[in-house]
Amino acid sequence: MKILIVEDERKTAAYLKRGLEENGFVVDLAENGEDGGHLARTQTYELIILDVLLPGRDGWSVITDLRRQEISTPVLFLTARDAVRDRVKGLELGADDYLVKPFDFSELLARTRSILRRGPVRRTPVLALADLELDLGRHRARRGGQALDLTPKEFQLLSFLLQRSGEVLSRTLIAEQVWDINFESDSNVVEVHMRRLRSKVDDPFEKKLIHTVRGVGYVLEQRA
Repeated sequence: MKILIVEDERKTAAYLKRGLEENGFVVDLAENGEDGGHLARTQTYELIILDVLLPGRDGWSVITDLRRQEISTPVLFLTARDAVRDRVKGLELGADDYLVKPFDFSELLARTRSILRRGPVRRTPVLALADLELDLGRHRARRGGQALDLTPKEFQLLSFLLQRSGEVLSRTLIAEQVWDINFESDSNVVEVHMRRLRSKVDDPFEKKLIHTVRGVGYVLEQRA
């Protein structure tokens, strides 16, 4: 069983790592939200122990990003924030449990085992169209058996297109869903990222999957 600990307090992180390894777990450490989010997207874990107050990106942001990308790895929040509203927020964002500092390691171990016994409640899907595959859990994209080297934003954009394949999507909708911004008519952020995505997903292959619908937006579909 492999666990990711995202904790900026080094003594706490080392204490947790040692205790969990003594109980048979394999443990990776990240000291900030950016590194923790990257590991969670690119590696496979049975559980993520996630602090809320982290340098760079906080725990709220990390779990929001993971759930938005449909990465369903269980999350146990471990934090000094003990207000009811914070616990409720964590659970509503998709956490599986919430433990307040200071804590007894025996309780953390019991909660960890309890979460793992529940098994994979949510199945992480693999999205596919024609010879294009997107593994959301492992954060991997392939076409024609070849790995595609996508940035996190390109991966998120392709995921959105695949989830809505066959549907014409406006630039406004794409900007709202992928960038979480209000679209401005003079912004070309969607066009720029779409060109970059096409250069990796379509240009090396004979059959094109990403199509422009003039005056409307884009559609991902297989055409004869």
